[in-house]
Amino acid sequence: MKVTVREILQMDILKDAKILAGTRGLDVRIRNASVLEGVDSKEIISYAGRPGELVVSGFFHVKDDIEKQCRIIRALHETGCAALVLMHVGKVLPSVSQQMIDTAEETGLPLLSLEKEGMACSDVARDVSSELVYGDNFGNRLISNTIFHLLNFEKHSNFQEAIKEAAVNNDFQIIILSEDFNPILSVETRHRVSIEEAIRIGRSRKMNDSSVYTLVDVNGVLTYWGPVMINDEKHYMFIVDNEDCYSANEITKLAEIIELAIGMWKYTPERDARAELIKALKRGNKSLAYSLREEAGIKGEEILCVFYARGIETPEGREIIAKFEQNEKLRVMKVAEGEETYGIILTPVMGTDEDMAGKRSKCNDLFNQLKAENAVHIFNVIGIEGIESAADAYRLISETWSFVESVFPYKRVFTKYEMVLVSNCINIQLQGGYVKKNYMDLLEPFKEAGENKGRQLLETLETFVLDAGMNSAKTSEFMGIHTNTVQYRLKKINDVLSAEITGNRVIPGLTIALALKRLEKVVK
Repeated sequence: MKVTVREILQMDILKDAKILAGTRGLDVRIRNASVLEGVDSKEIISYAGRPGELVVSGFFHVKDDIEKQCRIIRALHETGCAALVLMHVGKVLPSVSQQMIDTAEETGLPLLSLEKEGMACSDVARDVSSELVYGDNFGNRLISNTIFHLLNFEKHSNFQEAIKEAAVNNDFQIIILSEDFNPILSVETRHRVSIEEAIRIGRSRKMNDSSVYTLVDVNGVLTYWGPVMINDEKHYMFIVDNEDCYSANEITKLAEIIELAIGMWKYTPERDARAELIKALKRGNKSLAYSLREEAGIKGEEILCVFYARGIETPEGREIIAKFEQNEKLRVMKVAEGEETYGIILTPVMGTDEDMAGKRSKCNDLFNQLKAENAVHIFNVIGIEGIESAADAYRLISETWSFVESVFPYKRVFTKYEMVLVSNCINIQLQGGYVKKNYMDLLEPFKEAGENKGRQLLETLETFVLDAGMNSAKTSEFMGIHTNTVQYRLKKINDVLSAEITGNRVIPGLTIALALKRLEKVVK
């Protein structure tokens, strides 16, 4: 229900309030009410003030400091608060100074004074909150009208028809999403923003099981997000308040009614075709993936990259992905299974070879941003060519990811180059025979250098080639030794092998040999 400052002044508890300043703000909407004591102006801006909030205070903590009182008024205005009600004037707060009145008038914040014997600040906040939630407009219009349409079993043949009429008549919109944030039911009554844009912004926020729906402003359109259970499976529902008519509590009540109606209609959502497509690719079921393309609205050539990640399902990770989608005009579709995430990156518009190279580079940038948290590990294949290629990429990831981590323990973003190397090494390790022996013989000279010296040089070579990308400074950092020591050991390694280890004809064989050495610990 939309309630303004002017309207709450008609309530019994506030009818004796005096308007001291800010009359031009009396038509501002009030969304909620709270009591404010014991914080300064900076804390209000950071933690306490909320848009549309009616603030009730006795100014206990600043009763003798006019300058701080004025700063608080400015801070309340800055955060978008609807009005300030001062209590106990003359008893706690000695008086309302002209300086306070001038500040409120200057900012346009309605400043009210209320003097009633025996009344506490919490009494005002409680009664105003009750009016916001249980006013006549709320009870008669939104809930009653919605129930009428949702339970009209004679007129409607299914839940989809019933919820559409309820939405049209009460000026709201509703989208039901799978747990992976793919839309499975949408009732749109306005078209100010796209569903994709709303989902992108909503997905970047931390959704939880709060009983009050979370307000998310999508480019000026108010959307309320919250969880809903359908057939014992978790989904998300977001409701759009077209005319900014309802409070969060009202939207929560509306969502409860809709959830009850879902059960009464025995509504079963359509399958999440996008999530099913990703799962089919992950399982290598190419025929199913082909059959899901049209239903999911995806063309095979749109797939730019596939990935598997652990640890990115965090508020920070969702925000990074949302910004990536917005800035790069690429879509990220993903399925979360606990801490694990499987996903694909889509390009809606095919471009020149140069354009596509730029997009692939942006995918690398995304993964490097996501790895900021130490717990994150990402395995990706960029440069996909259709459904077959995407399924093959997932097969490469599933067959190698655990071994890749053993070969490259310091890396957290793994590309197809590391995975292909490890895949070949796994095959060599499992087959054994002379092929494996040829590679392992490349490391035999280190045994001739003496047990301790040879082991030390071999460990340095391993770190230099596999961990440090042939960078002596990074090798020094990884091993905790001086760069001069690294340089000395690299020269000794050249002498032991009778070859320049950075040579183009030498490094490929050495890399495979060193990777095989590390794999021996995990592949038997």
